[in-house]
Amino acid sequence: MRYLILPAACIAAIAAPAIAHDDPAEPVSAERLQADVETLVGFGTRHTLSGLDGTERGIGAALRWGRAEFEETSATCGGCLEVNYVEREMSGRRIPEPVLIRNAVAIQWGTERPNEVVIIQGHIDSRVSDVMNAEADAPGANDNASGSALVLEAARALSQHEYPTTIIYALLMGEEQGLYGGNLLADYATEQGWTVKAVLNNDVVGGSCGSDGVCDDSHVRVFSEGVRADADEATSAQMRSMGGANDSPSRNLSRFLDQLADTQVGGLDVRQTWRSDRMGRGGDHLPFLDRGYPAIRFSVAIEDYEHQHQDLRVEDGVTYGDTVDEMDFDFLAGVTRLNVQAADVLARTPMPPVVQSDGIVRPDVLLEWEPVAGATSYRIYRRRTDERDWNLREVLAADPAADLNSIILAPDRGDDWIFGVSSVAADGAESPVSSAVPGGQFYPLPVDSE
Repeated sequence: MRYLILPAACIAAIAAPAIAHDDPAEPVSAERLQADVETLVGFGTRHTLSGLDGTERGIGAALRWGRAEFEETSATCGGCLEVNYVEREMSGRRIPEPVLIRNAVAIQWGTERPNEVVIIQGHIDSRVSDVMNAEADAPGANDNASGSALVLEAARALSQHEYPTTIIYALLMGEEQGLYGGNLLADYATEQGWTVKAVLNNDVVGGSCGSDGVCDDSHVRVFSEGVRADADEATSAQMRSMGGANDSPSRNLSRFLDQLADTQVGGLDVRQTWRSDRMGRGGDHLPFLDRGYPAIRFSVAIEDYEHQHQDLRVEDGVTYGDTVDEMDFDFLAGVTRLNVQAADVLARTPMPPVVQSDGIVRPDVLLEWEPVAGATSYRIYRRRTDERDWNLREVLAADPAADLNSIILAPDRGDDWIFGVSSVAADGAESPVSSAVPGGQFYPLPVDSE
């Protein structure tokens, strides 16, 4: 067991911001995002049950176009993307007869730790008032051509750079029928044995005004779960004693995104929304949470309920329908830039460590964690149990010879604080904080957590 608290001068040096490099989000174009949304709307409907064989209308035509956009992006970077369909026949609620669910996926493989992945995704299907109506025009401009266009634009921007870890871009089918595409990709990630560092789900990210006329074009909501969805009875019991109700990996990913947004001059501010999704509703990040992967949802600050999940019509002087004219493409560009900047940092960072703490009946706290591949230092954080944000406490230099990292913090009494540790790469890129509480690690829980 080894621990080393660095002197103040060393802390200042290691805690310095990441080495400056070109802004990967600089190429993001509101005009290109608008063109992509208009193209997706032009397929008439993208309903999951509208058929995969159409050439000009329906979900199949939209998916082929999305895949072709990925392939065009790959061609501009010398074949840096592996483009495929991930598909499986599925049925169930809102899909009475088996249907081939197909996701268009582009993989930008990491150069050092390709098994670590960051996923940027959005669902491509659309719907009208009747979720089973596959015939009516369902433009789905904001819900969710906006998220699909964001994924395509993120691929164009990030593919111009190389990263130590893998970035996956995904257009998901079947969300409106019951999160089928999200479940399919989450299963695929598990089957591939990927270590999922973060899932950035983008759903309804292209508008800035609500149905009540209230507008907000300066914030984007980030939804995150508090207690991790895969917590079993043993983990839940440990949380009751040790803490963890506000420290899921997804909650710490939300904190990471909030802090990142605060460093972007003129960018959107993150409004952390501490629930898994909107009240009584869901999105394609939820299947990842069910499997223990860190996942959040980006969504507009204020929703417009008259212009999503609605038949195209005018009723009592009110125009309904999810059309392009109700969107704010400068806002969509802002959300896209934040996704790109987040993925850029996440794809350069090591994995957050798995941290354990011991502060039981003692006047100090012992933190321990195993070394993390790619980490040159670790940052130790704490926050009061009623605080939202982390505060830097110490910096620990990575010891290549150590088989276990540890540090004793005094006089920090364990009852009064939550502790966490982040991993830092050689270029200064810092991972989200991993909380030293039951369930705080950025990995699925072991089958037997007792």
